[in-house]
Amino acid sequence: MKKILLAASLLCLPLAAQQPKPFTLRAHLLAELKSTHNVKEWFVPANDAVAGLSAKDAAWTDGSGNHSVGMLANHLVFWNRRALEQFKGEKSAKFSGNNDETFNAFTEAQWAQTQKQLDAVLSDIEKYVETIDEKTLEKNAETLSHIATHNAYHIGQMLYVRKVHGVWNPANGVK
Repeated sequence: MKKILLAASLLCLPLAAQQPKPFTLRAHLLAELKSTHNVKEWFVPANDAVAGLSAKDAAWTDGSGNHSVGMLANHLVFWNRRALEQFKGEKSAKFSGNNDETFNAFTEAQWAQTQKQLDAVLSDIEKYVETIDEKTLEKNAETLSHIATHNAYHIGQMLYVRKVHGVWNPANGVK
């Protein structure tokens, strides 16, 4: 009987090791943020949405007032950076309040820098969420969730623009 119990307990060890970690608020927010940054899951993340795009193609618009991929990326850099500064209690650069400026400040010459800034600010927000205390996390949770949703919305626009322009490879996630 002891041998049977020992064998049964040894068989259960792998199952116990596979038990998922509790899904906490922090884990939930990080999953949202990472899926819109660099983890390919249900949709294409930001890093993939801007990857492999020339500066010329990043600046392309359809001529009907829609934003370019570069403009959308610039907008995300602006608002993600500003939110992070506010979370940390840092002073943000002066802003007129005209949201159009957050798109229109993009130039083709700054495309490589915009890509790097987008990756960096998304990484910095994730690091912030990983390190803040529970009270601060709870205080900022709704805004952090909205940030991920806002990012996902504009990433979808980036993919649409790339598809319309013919510079999206459907093998990268969206057919």
